[in-house]
Amino acid sequence: MLVNELPPIYPDYTNITIPYNIAPLNFLIRNAESIEVTLKGHAKTLRITGNRKIQFSANQWKKFLWEETGNVITVTVKSKTNGTWTAYKPFEWTVSEDKTDPYLTYRLIEPGYEVWNRIQLCERNIENFSVRVFADNNLCDDACMNCHITGNQNPHVSFFHMRGEKGGTILNKDGKLRKINTRTKELFAPATYGNLHPSGRYGVFSANIVIPQFHTLSAVKLEVYDTASDLLVVDFDNNRIFSSPLVSGDDKLETFPTFSADGKRIYFCVAPALPLPDGIRQLKYSLCAIDFDAEQGAFGTRIDTLVDMAGDEAKSISFPRPSPDGRFLLYCISDYGTFPIWHPEASLAMMDLHTGENIPMDGAVNSDYSDTYHAWSSNSRWFVFASKRDDGWYGKPYFSYVDKDGKAHKPFVLPQRDPSYYDYTFKSFNIPELMTGKLPFSVSDIEKVYRKSNTEIFE
Repeated sequence: MLVNELPPIYPDYTNITIPYNIAPLNFLIRNAESIEVTLKGHAKTLRITGNRKIQFSANQWKKFLWEETGNVITVTVKSKTNGTWTAYKPFEWTVSEDKTDPYLTYRLIEPGYEVWNRIQLCERNIENFSVRVFADNNLCDDACMNCHITGNQNPHVSFFHMRGEKGGTILNKDGKLRKINTRTKELFAPATYGNLHPSGRYGVFSANIVIPQFHTLSAVKLEVYDTASDLLVVDFDNNRIFSSPLVSGDDKLETFPTFSADGKRIYFCVAPALPLPDGIRQLKYSLCAIDFDAEQGAFGTRIDTLVDMAGDEAKSISFPRPSPDGRFLLYCISDYGTFPIWHPEASLAMMDLHTGENIPMDGAVNSDYSDTYHAWSSNSRWFVFASKRDDGWYGKPYFSYVDKDGKAHKPFVLPQRDPSYYDYTFKSFNIPELMTGKLPFSVSDIEKVYRKSNTEIFE
């Protein structure tokens, strides 16, 4: 039987652009008894069969994609159900000449804050299926761990925060780990959200008093907001912390800072301080920027507002992330507040920094369920983000290609060896970050530095 519709494969890998170095796009068809797949490339044809699942040979897949780099592969699927064969409408895989970075880090956690008895930070090789845990809170007194952030996709410069009595900011420089206390006498809270300067010398952070609030009736099950937040810069080389009155104070809430690609500006989000939680739906964050002098170690003298979100009809901006080539700025938009992952309407937006114009994303990238937590590849041609589009509950890492004209292509989920993996893995993938190589430390190294009694104190 021939039908004029795409095959019901899971995950949905139909009509997408993929990097030539991606792991096999294994998939399944639920209730199928047999599946036949034909990949027709420019020079070769690959055929594979399976029962309910299609799982490609790793070596065969790698060789086939390499030979088809820059070409379009036509994929034809037939499946047998209840003894009847169905031939579906073919779809395409466009194999990009732009590779993506081979490693991905993410926090694996239950999708809620009622329980967090097991948190792991993981490193995945996306060219195959190998995964390793590099931080485990079960080895660190069940301390809460924030997500892992790299500097310019460089695995040799990165950090993450550990909470609790023995916690601190764990800084990695070429595998040498430091545990730093980022809370000074002048600060009301330690560093929360942050980013690293291209030089690796500085980190820019927000200090936040974070309040979780659980809804009983709302479709938004969890709300998280800040009652206070300021920006600060940590000079790792000179053990000092500094700020500016322009990005601190009681009348504004500054958060989600990130350096520009050249390190000369800091992008961040800011909202006027409001009575909370009563004013939560009026809490709208605008997108701003301030210059940064790396030689002097100082903030600039004025704030530029790039997107103003004042007004009742405005949305709220979070997580600005510039592309490494300095051309694009990717950020998240939600109806209000500062914690979009629990907002179903949260979506991604992109600005062309050369023109200041917004690039449409809704038709290509965004879904109906929380698209957030995004990061770029080192060549600025790919970004990865966490999306709950499958079921509305569990965030999974999706990849989207951005061509030279700034057009973002249909996303695809991180492939797994077993295509039913996401059916039985009840964890969310938080803050996926791409890296050019492996991290130079292990889970035992993190346990050792956590248990060190001395924590560096900066002034």
